[in-house]
Parts: sequence; structure tokens; C-alpha cells
Amino acid sequence: MINAHSLAAEVLEGTLDETYPVIRKISEMKLRPTMRISDKTLMLLKNFSTINQSILFKKGNSLRTISVMKNILAEATIEEDIPKDFGVYDLNQFLNALSLHQSPELDFASEGFTVISEGKARSKYFFADPNVIVSPPEKEITLPTEDVCFQLTTQQLDKLIKAAAVYQVPDLSVIGKDGNIDIVVRDKKNDTSNHFSVTVGETTNDFVFNFKVENIKILPGSYNVVVSSKLLSCFTNTDIDVKYYIALEPDSTFE
Repeated sequence: MINAHSLAAEVLEGTLDETYPVIRKISEMKLRPTMRISDKTLMLLKNFSTINQSILFKKGNSLRTISVMKNILAEATIEEDIPKDFGVYDLNQFLNALSLHQSPELDFASEGFTVISEGKARSKYFFADPNVIVSPPEKEITLPTEDVCFQLTTQQLDKLIKAAAVYQVPDLSVIGKDGNIDIVVRDKKNDTSNHFSVTVGETTNDFVFNFKVENIKILPGSYNVVVSSKLLSCFTNTDIDVKYYIALEPDSTFE
């Protein structure tokens, strides 16, 4: 039996590990840095893998990624607490490794890898060198100006993406003209190309903000959209804590 007075003395004298090694082992087991990834976070990671095949996980409850061309940046707040910084070079492979288990637990006690386990099955997944991963800047991103704002519904977004695929057009333009804000998928270099448009708001300005359809790598859903004439936009999901900063094409105009 452990005597409370002797235990307190051992703690003060720093000899607890020698006298009660079992206590240390139990303590280590409780303090092992582990994490389970929710379906919601898996969904975000799958989406982020379309922006950049690699990702640098940072300690805390945030996920951030940036495209190799640095024209798309995404950031989300998640329910999990990431216990340490680590890099994953092939995010799709990492997600596939997780899918080998029904409800995997990730153990981060080791320095260069994580042990993914469930029951008697386990995988060892090695981290990547952070220096080989294109990662977002540490500073918080803010729009230089907020010139145009509108809401984009799930149905409107779905129809725009579908129409771009049907007509095989590369451009998505936010156009302010005659008091309306229209989003048009088209080939801006071809005046006779098929196009599809939806009206999303009203404006007193004239502008043409051009995006590449291939850069609209956002999750399905409704968004509050803010566009800066300084060639940057922000799409904030209204249901999930995720936002995307997407660069405009250089030929965009604002009057």
C-alpha cells in the first residue's frame, strides 16, 4: 500500500520514479499524446488535399493549407486538438492509411512518426520534412479592401460548377452591371462560347472579377463572399468553420 505521507515526501525530494515506478508508467499512459479524427475533419482534409497534396499540421485546433502556386489559401477550425506539429507529404495517402481502420487512434508519442491503431491492427506513418512542404504564412490573412459582398447559396454554387463542366468553360466571372451582381461561367476569350449565369445581388458599381474555375476548390455549401479590387477574395462557409482566400485573375476590373 502507498502511504500518502511518504508519497508526498518522494514528490518533494524528486525520488518518486525510483520508489514508485508503476505510478510513473500509469502517468505516462494517461499523458500519451493521442488524437482521433472526426468525419467532419476528414471531409476538410480531403478538400484540402485538392488544394495542396501536402500539409503541415500545427499544434492546436486549426488547419491551414495553401496551393503550390500560392493563389488559394484555406483555413478551418476543427474540434480536435492536434498535439504537436508534423508534416504529411502525401495527404491522400495519409487519408487512405486512416481508412484502413474503422475508428483509428493516432499516437504521437514518437518523434518522427505516428502510430495509427485500432484493436490489434496498427500502422506506422512517418512524418515529412516541413521544409519540403509549401505551407501558409504564419500571419493572419486580411483583405486589403472589401469592395463587393454577396451571398452564394448551395444551389447556386452547385449549378455554376455543374454548368462549367457541362459547357467545358474555364472562367468564372463576378460581373457588376446595370445594378446587378451576376456570376457567369464562360470562356472569357471567346465571345460566342456557351455560358451560364445566376444573379446573386445588387450593386452601384461596374466591375468584372475573373476567376479560374479550377481555383474554386471549395466545399459544397453556402458562402458569404467578399471581393477586393486588389485581386483577392474570401469565401466563408456559413455552416462549417472554414474559409478560402482565392486570388482573382490580373485582367479583373473595378470602376
